[in-house]
Amino acid sequence: MSQRQNIRLVRVAAVALLSVLALPLAAQDEPINLNAGRLNRPRDNQPSRPTPHWPDGHVNLGPVPGEKGVWEGNAGSTLATNIKGGIDNPRMNLPTNLKISEVPFQPWARALYDYRQGTTTKDDPHTKCLPSGGPRLFHTPYGFEFVEVPEEKRVYMIEVGGPHTWRIIYMDGRPHPKNLDPTFFGHSVGHWDGDSLVVDTVGFNERFWLTREGIPHTEFLHLTERFTRTNYDTLKYEATIDDPGAYTRPWTGGWIIRWQQDQEMYEYLCQDNNKDPKHMYGGSRE
Repeated sequence: MSQRQNIRLVRVAAVALLSVLALPLAAQDEPINLNAGRLNRPRDNQPSRPTPHWPDGHVNLGPVPGEKGVWEGNAGSTLATNIKGGIDNPRMNLPTNLKISEVPFQPWARALYDYRQGTTTKDDPHTKCLPSGGPRLFHTPYGFEFVEVPEEKRVYMIEVGGPHTWRIIYMDGRPHPKNLDPTFFGHSVGHWDGDSLVVDTVGFNERFWLTREGIPHTEFLHLTERFTRTNYDTLKYEATIDDPGAYTRPWTGGWIIRWQQDQEMYEYLCQDNNKDPKHMYGGSRE
């Protein structure tokens, strides 16, 4: 091999190495699964099909009969943006999202958020394979789906990533029980408001973070979520945080979630795939 060929090979290897080093740390630390739908994301320049509906007229939040697909996991957006270090994705964030400086934190809640940011979110319970409730649920990789069971008047949410996560949304008009024992996912009741599924949840514990950036909450959290399938490939997620234990007033944020055509749920166990040392220990892998 000539000296010129050797130099060319060295240059190619150097470019490849630099491209890997340029990846965000989170992308390197998280296990990569090429079957997770990342390669089947609809292109922005392609028109989407209309929003699908069931025969009774309400929106179908899953695939049409005869097809398959899931909603994209690991949402690349957040409820509020920290310009210095948070995730700022204008294409995916809703235009109504606040900056962190605008979030109506109580002083202790802002101090806790700042601490979590300052320690590389190393204490995130999600990295210890604990369940994630509320908006944090949608920052879990590998996709999720809605399963509607009309005869039970329930909608189930099932996720691939995390510790086999599933959630029940009761659609039969029942009220929230009194004296709920706080849990990771709380007690959810839902109803259709036009083409939007509106979910009202109370009864959360404090053992998870509200978002992966470390936004806190208390057991007083009353969460209202609105899921709107604006076309076949797009789900608009809006969350209103009403938590008098951590905030001085309610506030709202959200993002866009993309459809992953031709993907299906598969078995994933967090305990067997826990490979995020940056956020587990607060430093790099070296």
